[in-house]
Amino acid sequence: MSETNHRTRRLPAATAAALALLLTACGDGGGDADHSGAADRSGGDSGRQDGFPAPAYGATGQGTDERRDFTQEDDEARPAEDLLSTFALDVDTASYGYARRTLADGGTPDPATIRPEEFVNSFRQDYDRPDGDGFSITVDGARTGDDDWSLVRVGLATRTAGPVGERPPAALTFVIDISGSMAEPGRLDLARRALGTMTDRLRADDSVALVAFSDEAETVLPMTRLGDRRARARIHDAIDSLEPTDSTDLGAGVRTGYATAVEGLREGATNRVVLISDALANTGDTDAHRILDRVEDARRTQGITLFGVGVGSDYGDALMERLADRGDGHTTYVSDDADADRVFSEELPRHVDLTARDAKAQVAFDPRTVDTFRLIGYDNRRVADEDFRDDRVDGGEVGPGHTVTALYAVRTRPGATGHLATATVRWLDPATRAPHEASGPLETDALHEDLTAAPARFQVAATAAYFAEALRGDTAEGRPLPDTPTLDGLAATARALARRTEDPQVRDLADTIDLARRT
Repeated sequence: MSETNHRTRRLPAATAAALALLLTACGDGGGDADHSGAADRSGGDSGRQDGFPAPAYGATGQGTDERRDFTQEDDEARPAEDLLSTFALDVDTASYGYARRTLADGGTPDPATIRPEEFVNSFRQDYDRPDGDGFSITVDGARTGDDDWSLVRVGLATRTAGPVGERPPAALTFVIDISGSMAEPGRLDLARRALGTMTDRLRADDSVALVAFSDEAETVLPMTRLGDRRARARIHDAIDSLEPTDSTDLGAGVRTGYATAVEGLREGATNRVVLISDALANTGDTDAHRILDRVEDARRTQGITLFGVGVGSDYGDALMERLADRGDGHTTYVSDDADADRVFSEELPRHVDLTARDAKAQVAFDPRTVDTFRLIGYDNRRVADEDFRDDRVDGGEVGPGHTVTALYAVRTRPGATGHLATATVRWLDPATRAPHEASGPLETDALHEDLTAAPARFQVAATAAYFAEALRGDTAEGRPLPDTPTLDGLAATARALARRTEDPQVRDLADTIDLARRT
């Protein structure tokens, strides 16, 4: 059954069960890959499983850094299209960050701002990493308390980000919203402090430009190589001069930002526009497509990507997300100094590089074992199945040190055994734009008997997905997730996982679920 058809079919409600009760019998298993469907490094054939064609035809089956160039001839053995699920990779996390901020302020998140994949991808995963550019693939799953329903995890990882000194130089154009709404504490003041700290941590061969916008835009500082103390002092002075003024012409800011980035374009460097805004556009263009249409040349032919950083309790989430999607980039959200320091001083300097362009994933389910499935989230990242190998169709841009996780609710046929699914990722080399693919399979006998037996990081991903679905409520697409716990159960689960993983971000998840439970 196709995923589209599945979304229109309403099945009986899932049996409610508290995931926390399932986890009380947990063994360790965090990061344990013994039962996972991680692609075999020994080089077994994953091109076909018992005669069922997987989409990575002719691949080695290693699913890590083993890959080859693909041609149209590989399309000849494609499985039936209604068994496929195809989406562009997404490393955004803004939806979860904004939901946390809203709940901390005593509010209830707008269901329209809840994107489950961004909740899931906000948390670290322990996937194997490839040695070079491209992706490793881990495919695993766990049965649930609902008859024949399982959760399946498709995990993709890029190589570990090396030391800051090993990356290419960066040419960063910061486009900073100085409209009146940015006067609220935690907006422009937060951005100024974070940019100042980041300036001190960038390398001498990095470059920075500053564009400020309100009802009009201006280049406050042209592209300036940090080089020496004087250059850093000029950048600090430019940052300190930013003050909130009038209305918000976001389109003017983006256009001027890209023009400044093109003027300061550096060959051999990572050229990126970083937009810092509450995205509450109220003057000029407010439509993401019209804004980005005007910078198409810089975006596509010169490889200048967009990184959106959202701030503020009242935040234009939808506009920022569309801008990042059209700008071949991604978004995050910062609510306090700790978030800002993490994004600007740690993540951005280390992750300015790209390891994959236009990356897409395709999961092929076996009709002999799978009755129906649902991809959790990625609602606006779906790609037509036939466009998986059409490299003119945009995918996602991913840098080193990233992981991407997709969760599926899958109903298997009663008593079915054997091949369940094969996941394939396709990407373009950032420098040459040559296409590559890797794949990884999953067998029914590799499914964990229940969520208690799954690795801890799998359980964290499942908890984040359940939480997002609870916040979306009746607006969520398709049937309820299998074995859906209560918020009380989710909170207990998250607290247990926080103790087990000793991960402060998982502890924050538990606190956030508690806030939602009391709302």
